[in-house]
Amino acid sequence: MIALASDCLLFQMSSGESVPFSADMISVELLGPAANILDSEYVHHAANAVFHYFKHELDRQTVSVNEFSRALEKALRGFGLTGRALGGVNQASQQESDLCGLAHECGADCELFFFARLREELRRRVRQGPRIVRFRGLRGCVKKLTGARRWSLRCRNLEEQIVTYLRECLSAEGSRKEFALIVE
Repeated sequence: MIALASDCLLFQMSSGESVPFSADMISVELLGPAANILDSEYVHHAANAVFHYFKHELDRQTVSVNEFSRALEKALRGFGLTGRALGGVNQASQQESDLCGLAHECGADCELFFFARLREELRRRVRQGPRIVRFRGLRGCVKKLTGARRWSLRCRNLEEQIVTYLRECLSAEGSRKEFALIVE
């Protein structure tokens, strides 16, 4: 028997066949109004997050295609991005920030300044009252701050620190309005 690669899950097809896929091999095709509204990169990141959930959070080796698609749909619904809620999501209800740009403003190896700037940016975006606050470029930002060319354990730790910090800042803000925070 051949061992499954550490970055793969076995996807059980409706035919009973099992096929190994890594997170980068997953392709999602949207039909209907969602196809015109959702950015394909956004859906790709959401699919990667669902893959991570099954692989690392649930420690699963296999997942059915139906189970995976239901979890992906649930994740997208959680952000109000499918079904009837799609009509309510427009550019005015979204706020975006570029994490790479913030890291560049702070300079290389300036994590301390970066976190203060990040909190300021989150506050500014939340005050504008959007339904979605999106921070893009997390991976590039981490590599810029660490000065790394390749992804490493230090990069992964800093990535987790940034996401945790954003969650804590959001909790400290005490915003009563519900909205989604997306970090990609």
